[in-house]
Amino acid sequence: MITESTAQRYTLQDPDVRLMLQVRDDDDAQAFEELMLRYQNRMVALLFRLVGRRDLAEDLAQDVFLRVYQARKRYVPGSKFSTWLYTIAHNVAANALRGLSRRKEVNLAPKSSGEFVGNPMDLAAVAASGLMPARQLDKAELREVVKLAVETLNERQRMAVLLNKFEQLSYDEIAEVMQLSAPAVKSLLSRARANLREILQPYLENGKRDRVFGDPGKGGQGDP
Repeated sequence: MITESTAQRYTLQDPDVRLMLQVRDDDDAQAFEELMLRYQNRMVALLFRLVGRRDLAEDLAQDVFLRVYQARKRYVPGSKFSTWLYTIAHNVAANALRGLSRRKEVNLAPKSSGEFVGNPMDLAAVAASGLMPARQLDKAELREVVKLAVETLNERQRMAVLLNKFEQLSYDEIAEVMQLSAPAVKSLLSRARANLREILQPYLENGKRDRVFGDPGKGGQGDP
């Protein structure tokens, strides 16, 4: 149950919440369009990294925003708007991936597109525990290595990594999106890190410390 004080706090803190309340209360088309402009590209990129097909990612992003609009009258701000939006996106992506898996139409890993979207150094840094590459790899080589590493992650690990590293969500926010506990999110990220290291380790220096996802509750940052 979302309390009135919680709703007021997020309304004051988050301008996107205020836009969504205009959509809820006034059916404000301009406010809804503004939310789409702010999040559509990020949503397509996130879904593309999950399903590996840009056309499907674009269709799923449209489905996400359709669900947001359909749910507008029931909206109560119990978290940041982005957290609520990514929760809907997670459910849409999970349903799509289950459907694809049943039909066995495509390889669900991002390799099906032949493209890795995002900065390859971001995930290389995750796997390297903050270390620098042992040698300077050209961008094409590094991109291919990172793509292979990402393919080792299952759906849940991939979602947790993307939300943490690319969307900068905290452990608690990821837990809300994925309907898990914060310790479960930490465990998911730890296993994802181990999988990434297994692939990327030959390209990276051995290190003495293991600093990857940072303190619980902090989004996308390493330990100080």
